[in-house]
Amino acid sequence: MQAELRLCIWSHARIAAINTLGLQVLVAGWLAFGALGQEQKPAASVPELQGRLASLVGQPRFAAALWGLKVVSLHSGKTIFEHNPQKLFSPASNSKLYTMALVLDRLGANYRIKTSLYAKSRPDQDGTVNSDLALYGRGDPTINARLHNNNIYEAVEPLVRALTNAGVKRVIGDLVADESYFHGPPAGSGWAWDDMEYSYGAEISALTINDNTLQVLVKPAVGTREPCRLTMLPETPYVALSNGTSTSQPGGRRGISFYRPLDGNVIYVSGQMPLDDPGYTEDVTLHNPAGLFGAFFKESLARHGIKIDGKVRTRNWLEHQGSAIPSDRLVELGSTESPPMSELVREVMKPSQNLYTDLLLAQVGEQRRRTGASAEATSEELGITELNKFLGEVGIKSGEVLFEEGSGLSRNNLATPNATVALLQFMSRHKYAEAFLQALPVAGVDGTLRNRMKGTPAAGNVRAKTGSLLWAASLSGYVTTAAGEHLVFSAMLNRYHSSDAKHSARADLDAIAVMLAGFTGRASE
Repeated sequence: MQAELRLCIWSHARIAAINTLGLQVLVAGWLAFGALGQEQKPAASVPELQGRLASLVGQPRFAAALWGLKVVSLHSGKTIFEHNPQKLFSPASNSKLYTMALVLDRLGANYRIKTSLYAKSRPDQDGTVNSDLALYGRGDPTINARLHNNNIYEAVEPLVRALTNAGVKRVIGDLVADESYFHGPPAGSGWAWDDMEYSYGAEISALTINDNTLQVLVKPAVGTREPCRLTMLPETPYVALSNGTSTSQPGGRRGISFYRPLDGNVIYVSGQMPLDDPGYTEDVTLHNPAGLFGAFFKESLARHGIKIDGKVRTRNWLEHQGSAIPSDRLVELGSTESPPMSELVREVMKPSQNLYTDLLLAQVGEQRRRTGASAEATSEELGITELNKFLGEVGIKSGEVLFEEGSGLSRNNLATPNATVALLQFMSRHKYAEAFLQALPVAGVDGTLRNRMKGTPAAGNVRAKTGSLLWAASLSGYVTTAAGEHLVFSAMLNRYHSSDAKHSARADLDAIAVMLAGFTGRASE
């Protein structure tokens, strides 16, 4: 995989030469053995593999859809198969491949994100800070309950410890939750307004806490017609619940909905739940997560005997004079650091975490700002500018990748299979190739692929990034064939609708990966 690769585009003439009867037989065979092709003997030659791939993407049920597919040998650089490789597709979360490659290249696998505590002076001999205390975030995504035994106070404990180590016992002023390190709105460019109602569209903030989400536990009441029992997890008064639910007769259907006005922190819960329902939890988003961070931190300080006399208030980039906190006029009382970037990239890619992706893109953007970039640009804009520069270094032609944000939640992000394959080839020989590869989900094992392709040659083999939006699905990554050859592939299916689960976009993408994993021939010979 480390060798220099030269791409050789094979002619489609070989595929076109397959006669109509042969294609009909291949299609019939494909439909007979099902989406994953577990009962069909693996392709044993390149022409046979090409024929099967051509028959898959050429099925009549895709007449209104758009397929993009490219498969290349990492050993020889030869293109094994391509279909619409030059067309622009919505890559969905395949966008994260680009953003994480950029992050590793520009920041490095060992880069850590710092969160600081600032005041105008050190505490006096009594341990009193005679000013405001600034909690200054730079986008660390890992301060959450999920990574700390489901305990949010354990997550903020390192910051509390940093303050106690500085001898602080009391703060006369306010606790200022400062998220001004990032410039820009709390949503990524191109997001739909209702994305922010769901956990995958949580607000972007340099002071991120608990993935900028909370959970609402919903359980039926003890009697019918009574409101359901609602519990916020972790408990906090920062977000209020408006209970418009009711408990219905046993045996009925559950129908609970959540709505939060985008600029507020009241969550309206409505619908009904049957009396015999065991209950469930729903992830909900919130507005201005820096304030929630401050609230949890102040409570944690109080539990350790550190008193904040003032209130919790927030400060963002619009309120802050200058591009950074004036550290030359403030004293850093303590700080914490995130895990290394190699671990953060894994936290992004395995579960396909949108918020973390956009936080890391903004991190790259702010590094660019500190080298003299435009002070007016948002962190996201600077990150995208740096991404475009990086793509030129990869060798991807201008116009083959058109991104406006990093996670792929924007429906306006576009990329070609050509570009995605070129990126994957480049990262296979990058100095941080191992960190990039290990971050990808493994078929049938973990991440977004943990329940896919089990019991096939792809299981434990394929390492690939998934992508899914309404009318857009993708799967791109690496696979080792049955003959031991390393392949790179990018498969994108847009504008496809099917009510048959056996013929879902996901099943067809998986079928391609399984076909490649089972291939017994060699393209490099």
